Amino acid sequence: MTFWLGVASAEHVRRGVSLGIAQIGHGQRGGLAKMQPGDGLAYYSPRESLADPKPTLRAFTAIGYVPDDTIWQADEGDFQPWRRRLAYVEGAMPAPLVSVRDHLELTAQPNWGYSLRRGLIEISEHDFRVIEATMTEAT
Repeated sequence: MTFWLGVASAEHVRRGVSLGIAQIGHGQRGGLAKMQPGDGLAYYSPRESLADPKPTLRAFTAIGYVPDDTIWQADEGDFQPWRRRLAYVEGAMPAPLVSVRDHLELTAQPNWGYSLRRGLIEISEHDFRVIEATMTEAT
């Protein structure tokens, strides 16, 4: 089991949750192909929408688990992103980074935010569980 942190705007994450899908790196296949059934994926959203000029949201916005190994290419006219199903944790609520930053191994590393530019990074099980617990503590 591997744990992942995907980076996307909150607006895009909400759309993915409503469709029950994961999409990484503006629809590229590579990140999705790294995931296996049973892996966990948390989304971090630096901003509300892609159009926002600055990262003002800085929150974990969704979390779930990969249920199968199927990856497919959607057809949205000019946009044909790669997707896979994601079983989102029901009732998970967004959690500001500031609420967990001091408890994560990821943020203890110097220049940790730079790694997020890749759009998808592997994180420790510890960090995933801290994020999951924070997002579900009210449910």
